[in-house]
Amino acid sequence: MYECTKFVHTGIMKNVTFSADEKLIAKARARALGEHRTLNTAFREWLERYAGTSNDGADFDRLMRSLSHVKLTREFTREEMNAR
Repeated sequence: MYECTKFVHTGIMKNVTFSADEKLIAKARARALGEHRTLNTAFREWLERYAGTSNDGADFDRLMRSLSHVKLTREFTREEMNAR
């Protein structure tokens, strides 16, 4: 199974304040909690994608984290995995 790693931001970070609907923020926090991360982390990841500065490795890590809740219910045979 894929194991997530934690990243430490060593660069200079700037605080930014945004305004949003309270219910929307609560829903976003709940989603982030369900993905085992903070809303701050989710926002940083979104900002990297929006700014176009994310790299392929970070995209892969993000995808694996977003799919971490998926559990296989059975093992697939070699034939099943190679079927087209």
